[in-house]
This record gives sequence, structure tokens and C-alpha cells, in this order.
Amino acid sequence: MENFQYYAPTKVVFGKGTENKAGQLVKEQNCRKVLIHYGSGSVKRSGLLDRIFASLDEEGISYISLGGVVPNPRLSLVYEGIDLCRREGVDFILAVGGGSVIDSAKAIGYGVENEGDVWDFYERKRQACGCLPIGVVLTIAAAGSEMSDSSVITNENGWLKRGYNSSYCRPKFAVMNPELTMTLPKYQTASGCVDIMMHTMERYFNHCDNMELTDGISEHLLRTVMKNAKILMDEPQCYKARAEVMWAGSLSHNGLMACGNDGGDWACHQLEHELGGMFDVAHGAGLAAVWGSWARYVCDALPDRFEQFAVN
Repeated sequence: MENFQYYAPTKVVFGKGTENKAGQLVKEQNCRKVLIHYGSGSVKRSGLLDRIFASLDEEGISYISLGGVVPNPRLSLVYEGIDLCRREGVDFILAVGGGSVIDSAKAIGYGVENEGDVWDFYERKRQACGCLPIGVVLTIAAAGSEMSDSSVITNENGWLKRGYNSSYCRPKFAVMNPELTMTLPKYQTASGCVDIMMHTMERYFNHCDNMELTDGISEHLLRTVMKNAKILMDEPQCYKARAEVMWAGSLSHNGLMACGNDGGDWACHQLEHELGGMFDVAHGAGLAAVWGSWARYVCDALPDRFEQFAVN
């Protein structure tokens, strides 16, 4: 096994109705003004955004909002968010949505706290020295960004999709109510389940002597997602299945699956980033298209690992 550090500082508030605690959780951060960042009109139509506003109002917290995040979140909106936060004196960002919204919020946080062009971090030209604190109300089980150190942004200039990792961006808290995912279309649910599995599998396929315990956790997580993804195709309102998948999404990408291994391969994610940037495909769908070809290409390099994966 490899030496490792495990750092997962995000406070998780999980269960029914937990979005109503958003104001209380934000107040604990001792902030002056909050940016509520969200995506499409679905959070408005469902009434979720109004519940978030009411929760903040109840705690006397000042806030502004910025919507418009799309899948494969755009750098142009990040720039708009940075300018808005600086102009309004925002010192905390509350992301209400899925991985794209959270990743966009992280990028805005980097931009506010660091001088120069935030895209430099995603181009690996320099390292961030901080990030505005971020909280999350999760609406999609997929990316795991609610507990991760990663953010992925698409630059419309060349349609380049790039990721950046730093513990500065790990959310302070994540509100996770599985009920909020029940209205997702089947395709989006399925894509999210693939993304969760791939975050685990990227780390599972590696070139070191692995920890039996980490392997066991990874394998059980994969079995759990496989089982409950099938249930959700027929029963999208099944709370138990939604809860299992949502928690799996967080555990798949918060570092737990890399404890004792070398961090994994990640070639599939890098390939999908190019597909996502160029063709704007759903991330999980792109990963599903890539993984089989990748596996066939590399399986002879470590057949014992693939055998263990297949059996377990």
C-alpha cells in the first residue's frame, strides 16, 4: 500500500427537509453577504430557491443571486460571478444545484480570492492561494463536487474543458436531501450513476499494492450504485434508492477511494473532458462511451486487477 493523507472537512447534513437548514448553516460561517449560485429554472419551478431564500431571510442574512449555470459550466459566467461578488462585497457562496453549479461556484471563489485570470489555474499556469468559502445544497447525485477538491470549467474560447484541484475549494457544508433528485429525467439519473461509478473505478485501476479495505469499500460502492440505478429507472420516486446513490456520489469523490493506492489512472476522465468541451455531452454519458475502449486497451497490463473487478 501507498502512504496517504485523508482530508474531508465538509460537514454533511443529510435527509428529508434539510434544505430548510441552509440559513442556519450559512449563519455559522459568520459571513456578511452571500451569493446564491444556481443553474436553470428548475430550482425556481420546484420552489427550492424560494425555500432557500426564506431560510436565509429567517436568519437575517443578506444575499444576492446569479443563475444560468449549464452542464459543462462556462468560464464566461464565472467571470460574471467574480465581478458581481467583488462589486457587492460577497464573502460566501451558496451553490444550489449539481456538480456544474458547484464547480462554477468554486471557480468564482478562486477568482475573487486571487488576482489575475482564474483560467490560469485550470491551465496549470499557477496555483491558487485561497478560495471564498462555499456551501452546497445538492440537487443531483453525480459529480461528488459537494465534498471534493476538484472543479471543472469549460472555456468557450476554443471549447476547452479543464479541471483544477485544490483543498481551498472544499465546501464547508453540504445539504443533501435525496428528495430533491426525484424529478430528474432518467437519462440524467443514469449519467449521474455512471459518473459516480467512474470516480470509484478511476482510482480502483492503479499500479500499486492496494489496501484490501479500500478495495472492499470501492467494490461495495459499485455494487450499491449498480443495484439502485436499476431501481431508479423503474421507480424514480424511491427515496431509499435515491439516498443510497446520493451518499455514494459523495464517498466516490471525497478521497476515500484513494486511501492506500496511487490515485488511479484518470485517462477516461481526461478523454471525456475533451469530448465534453467539444461536443457538450453529458459527463457520465461521455465516460460510458469511453471506458469500454480504454479497458480493452489496458487490461493486459494488469489482468489480475481486472479479474478481481469482474469477480467482485
